[in-house]
Amino acid sequence: MTAVRTEQHWGGSVDADTVDLQSSAGRLREARRELVLAPSSEQPVIRHVRAWMLVLPVDVIVLLAPAPFNPDHWRGLSVLTLLTIALLASGGLYRSRLHLSILDEAPVIVSRFLVAVAIVSVIMATRHDTFANLGGLLRDAAYMVILLFVGRGITTWMIRFGRRRGIVGHLTILVGGGPVAADLAAVLARYPQYGLRVVGFVDNPHRTGQAVRDLPHLGNLDRLTAAMARAQADVLIIADPDTTDSPSIDLLREAMATTYDVLVVPRMHQFQTDTPRPDHIGAIPVMRIRPPQLSGWRWVLKRSADVVVSAVALVALSPLLAACALAVRIEGGPGVLFRQQRVGRHGELFELLKFRSLRPASDAESQTTWSVANDSRVGPVGRFLRRTSLDELPQLWNILRGDMTLVGPRPERPHFVERFSVEHRHYSWRHRVPAGLTGLAQVSGLRGDTPISDRARFDNYYIENWSLWFDLKILLRTVREVLVGGGR
Repeated sequence: MTAVRTEQHWGGSVDADTVDLQSSAGRLREARRELVLAPSSEQPVIRHVRAWMLVLPVDVIVLLAPAPFNPDHWRGLSVLTLLTIALLASGGLYRSRLHLSILDEAPVIVSRFLVAVAIVSVIMATRHDTFANLGGLLRDAAYMVILLFVGRGITTWMIRFGRRRGIVGHLTILVGGGPVAADLAAVLARYPQYGLRVVGFVDNPHRTGQAVRDLPHLGNLDRLTAAMARAQADVLIIADPDTTDSPSIDLLREAMATTYDVLVVPRMHQFQTDTPRPDHIGAIPVMRIRPPQLSGWRWVLKRSADVVVSAVALVALSPLLAACALAVRIEGGPGVLFRQQRVGRHGELFELLKFRSLRPASDAESQTTWSVANDSRVGPVGRFLRRTSLDELPQLWNILRGDMTLVGPRPERPHFVERFSVEHRHYSWRHRVPAGLTGLAQVSGLRGDTPISDRARFDNYYIENWSLWFDLKILLRTVREVLVGGGR
């Protein structure tokens, strides 16, 4: 096609076709930006599916496949299957991954499966009613591990196929408009097998368009959650935002509170990340941030443990409770229990119970006096009860009632909650869970007149890394603290 000259300059010429092409490209980019955010047939058909929904049933089926051919061994095969599934789950083999590779998973699968086989072998050796002999166990185990890899190969292919064809996927927002975000956008557009469709990026205005030129700018960083809701995105990738650490933490907590899947690119991503199961997008490593699990079956189990332990403890410790009450009565007269309003989960108030160690002059003093550890009105009995934490035992009744839990942030009075929430960042975040009889801050030496900022950091660390095993560790450390008199 012959170009038509429209203008001549010292530095060269511009033709009409070039102008038309540039304007067309500009209109195409604008149209693309509009279409990315608009609902269309290009969006994934299934957006909220997770890999474990496919992988877990297939693993169960292939592991139990030898059972019909060995009817005499079905009990041992069932135990081996359940144990293998539990060990694979504990190793993260049912968590969603961006980069899918059977070879990457093979060492974990084999090691966990061998542990399951060893445990079942011990059971077989002690009971003699699961397998006829050890050879039968090893033969069936060999079949099972082969079938397990076959099943994993099938599910990996199905997940990749679904991602490439757009059957499954997740709408994604990049946080950052710099070079890292640009690289991520290019890789994810080029390789749909990662299952992430970038709908735009969020960053401060002066960085808009500096590196990410072909993606819609969805707003500033302070509008992150609103942008995700408007774009219906369920994955967030923290790339290279123009922000400092503290605002980033606030944004992440806000995003995680809405159950979004959050991925983070390490700042020094050029170096290898030392994580148990690293993941990556292209050659860029990413780490998945797990939001704190503050609901679900684990919390049902936690509450069940609270009820059982508190009820048994109230009965078992009733002689000790009676002795403490008698000692308080002799030293300070009537009214052995001290009742005080405290702030619990979501800011709800409840009445906390303690053995009285002194009698305050007024209710105002009780609500606003920070510490009475060195108060001359505290007698020998009160001092002993506080030092050994025996004054906290009546809170077992608070736990049984549901006001508190065994392990959690210690409850504080409304006056100080209001004050500390103003003075210390993120103090109010500790009220995401019920108040506890003991907590990480307490077993770490943060009791009495210690910095509130440190307590809040320890409490929030506990919440964001909570697990049933974490609770058990804190309870064991609490026993040690009580035995050595580590109270106030």
